[in-house]
Amino acid sequence: MTLPAQLRGRLALPVIGAPMFIVSNPQLVIAQCTSGIVGAIPSLNARPQESLDGWLKQIRTGCADYAAAHPGERVAPYAVNLIVNKANSRLEQDLEVVVANEVPIVITSLSAPDDIVPRIHAYGGLVLHDVISVRHARRALRSGVDGLILVCAGAGGHAGVLSPFALVSEVRAFHDGLIVLSGAMSSGQSVLAAQVMGADLAYIGTRFIATTESSAADTYKAMIVDSTAADIVLTPLFSGVNGNYLKPSIAAAGLDPDNLPQSEPGGAYRKRDDRPPAWKTVWGAGQGVGMVDAVEPAAQVIARLKLEYAAARRALAAAD
Repeated sequence: MTLPAQLRGRLALPVIGAPMFIVSNPQLVIAQCTSGIVGAIPSLNARPQESLDGWLKQIRTGCADYAAAHPGERVAPYAVNLIVNKANSRLEQDLEVVVANEVPIVITSLSAPDDIVPRIHAYGGLVLHDVISVRHARRALRSGVDGLILVCAGAGGHAGVLSPFALVSEVRAFHDGLIVLSGAMSSGQSVLAAQVMGADLAYIGTRFIATTESSAADTYKAMIVDSTAADIVLTPLFSGVNGNYLKPSIAAAGLDPDNLPQSEPGGAYRKRDDRPPAWKTVWGAGQGVGMVDAVEPAAQVIARLKLEYAAARRALAAAD
């Protein structure tokens, strides 16, 4: 397993900070990249759409300025997440901005990115695609993507249900390229475990919600700090697709998280006016939430991840 040239020698820790709706912003991405991990934003976080170009220029400038001031440190590339489906009316506009800014890494979600890959490859960018099954993985590879993000059980927000032990092994049987593993990744030990299992990089989201830079509401951050894996519920109720959400946020929205109504066929419930809005008031988080015990700067979080990762590597070497 070899990292693509665009990532080789650029990472201080084999991690991508997951793009999180209503949470990720330029300040968080810059803090992640300048600490040596890939930082990512969903393009939809930039509102109105016209602000996306400014966000990307802010990230590029912030990372370049830091690299110039700290020539001995690794500054990782950044990524933008594009939602590829008909419901995303901004997709073509956002893609044009991404191409114009030559965003180094594009993370695509939902539908296969057949029309997107050639446009990103034209300027030398990478395309990584979220998948939750072998079928989705094979389909994404036919699109020509450069890597797969395996979204496994325990991941925050929209999540798969397969164990990473199952999905990584099955995908590795036919794919020797880049694999990024998502699902309850909140520690340096988890990062090393992902690599031992056969992945190249870990995908960490929840641990960055409770950072000083994130756009999450203070009550959201506090709920992350106070919660454990037992406070996570997997349901398709709010968006029509399985997602992991914080039970206290569901309760605050007036529903019993232990007795949720059934989603109607095809996710019709999401069209009802009386549903609590996912992400805005019903908040996503992964099962690794119990590892978060304070709101702190992203650089401090990453510094701790580095220490945990190094300690895990030493322990593994000593066991040999």
